[in-house]
Amino acid sequence: MLNLDALRAARTRTDPFTYVVAEGALTRSEAEAVRRDFPKIDKTGYLPLSQLESRGAFAELMADLQGPGLAEVLSDKLGLNLRDKPRMITVRRLSKLSDGRVHNDSVAKICTMLVYLNEGWDASEGGAIRALNGEASMDDYAEEVAPVAGNVFAFARSETSWHGHPPFEGERYVVQVTFLTSQAELDRKEKRGGLQLKLKRLFERVKS
Repeated sequence: MLNLDALRAARTRTDPFTYVVAEGALTRSEAEAVRRDFPKIDKTGYLPLSQLESRGAFAELMADLQGPGLAEVLSDKLGLNLRDKPRMITVRRLSKLSDGRVHNDSVAKICTMLVYLNEGWDASEGGAIRALNGEASMDDYAEEVAPVAGNVFAFARSETSWHGHPPFEGERYVVQVTFLTSQAELDRKEKRGGLQLKLKRLFERVKS
């Protein structure tokens, strides 16, 4: 399902950090099928794939994202060696207004790729990822990528890889693939993600 040729054809940017923006990684009909088979997520934030049920077109996309072809392409496009690195997949359906603030990833993350699945997007509502020129302002950016079906934003983590998106609340389908420095880091993040999900569920039970 994942069109790796769309990633291969994308131009690699190196300023203000190394990143790739691709279009057409999925067709609109494929993205629609993935949304149809998306896990039943009613919480905000990214949830680990290991804690979710996969089926149908969603499962097909997840298999592609875990395949060796993606590591090969991203290694070439970002100037990295990801071929033997563990990867973590996290999934989002809902955003809250505090999500997407200006930030840089931890050094445990080598690179991250975001695959968007939304039918359409109004940029004036926020929620479009930005490659930022620094940490000072969300409005000082080199490029903005709409989270529409088939768009991909992939970047190598560095001391200058600041990114974020203007506030948005509501439905925003995205899958995140992160390559990590070690299996120990993957295990730690998976454990933390699972704990956060359990705490969210417990909190919601208490509220109800």
